[in-house]
Amino acid sequence: MSSRYRLSAVALSLALLGAAPPLLAAEAAEPTATDRATLPLDELRTFAEVLERIKTAYVEPVDDKTLLENAIKGMLSNLDPHSAYLEPEDFQELQESTSGEFGGLGVEVGQEDGMLKVVSPIDDTPAARAGIEAGDLIVKIDGQPTKGWSLMQAVDKLRGKPGSPIVLTLVREGGKPFDVRLERAVIKVRSVKSELLEKGYGYLRITQFQINSGEEVGKALARLKKDNGGKLKGLVLDLRNNPGGVLQAAVEVSDHFLDDGLIVYTKGRIANSELRFSADKADASENVPLVVLINGGSASAAEIVAGALQDHKRGVLMGTDSFGKGSVQTVLPLTNERALKLTTALYFTPSGRSIQAQGIVPDIVVERGKVTREDSQGQGIKEADLPGHLGNGNGGADKPSSSKPATQPAEKPQDEDYQLSQALNLLKGLNITRRP
Repeated sequence: MSSRYRLSAVALSLALLGAAPPLLAAEAAEPTATDRATLPLDELRTFAEVLERIKTAYVEPVDDKTLLENAIKGMLSNLDPHSAYLEPEDFQELQESTSGEFGGLGVEVGQEDGMLKVVSPIDDTPAARAGIEAGDLIVKIDGQPTKGWSLMQAVDKLRGKPGSPIVLTLVREGGKPFDVRLERAVIKVRSVKSELLEKGYGYLRITQFQINSGEEVGKALARLKKDNGGKLKGLVLDLRNNPGGVLQAAVEVSDHFLDDGLIVYTKGRIANSELRFSADKADASENVPLVVLINGGSASAAEIVAGALQDHKRGVLMGTDSFGKGSVQTVLPLTNERALKLTTALYFTPSGRSIQAQGIVPDIVVERGKVTREDSQGQGIKEADLPGHLGNGNGGADKPSSSKPATQPAEKPQDEDYQLSQALNLLKGLNITRRP
């Protein structure tokens, strides 16, 4: 692994839209002389006057600590949707979620026009099992309207004691509101899953980018190759509904599929925020034909991987446009067990693209759908059904329309997933046209 992966004074990461685990900054960068602007005395006088007026005239007494912390929260919440002031409980929860285990529903949320929006449900969690989908608007939580809530408020309401009930009121694609009743659970996120779709064709899903995701992808690739006699004909990398995660994990995963060149770079104002990450010569995937699945729930670190592979023409991107989060958050610990989660940079794909608020467009657009199979038995006849038909000159057995397979094949993920089935078909087509 390239030494350029090791972050220096400020450790950067990609936040999961308010509910994700950025890496912690070792220390805050010292401001430069240019950054040390003259204090805005008039504005500070106004702030002090407002503080005093609230303390003396508000209908109920409010202590200084509450007022000042609310002022800090207001300062950060009006910068962008991903910057936030983390109180001790929030800071602790953020650190815990980096390990892939936390309490709640298993749903990543963002904001759109002041409304709470589902970015993606996490696999094998109460949210996913209840059928919650990316793009759903959460208009109420336990009957309370969510319009105008901050992301931290929303996360605080969604999380709770395992086993406790919660009712979400959702609006899907402009339809009528409907209630979903769920029960909170301990969310243990398994970030990497893999299996063989068919002989020679592997499937690798990354649900989110945790600290150890790069290592887990390496192990999964080795396991898939071993299960298939040492070599794969093709691989589907599934990044759908992956809300992002740790920047370094995205770099390590990308490096498993690249043997040279830039993966991602970042630009910001503070020292150490302008970083470049490049691939090393090792390629764990051994240049296997690759299709990458993305959708509107693919965000942040997932977009880094998709963008790098697309720019290097390493794989074919299939699905629908990604979420479009191209900013980098740094967690800056404060002295009182609190922290700032601050947007400090933008990231760019190897070709210089910023996907902020635009997303990544797949090479082949395939909308979500469900695979259905028609029963062909008894529908029409074949040549082999006709009386007195000629036999096959090469000695092959007749295949009349009434013939049935000896055994019903076991159900595979692609049997119910249209996008995945199309990805597998593309891989097979690539193999047919490749030169031996």
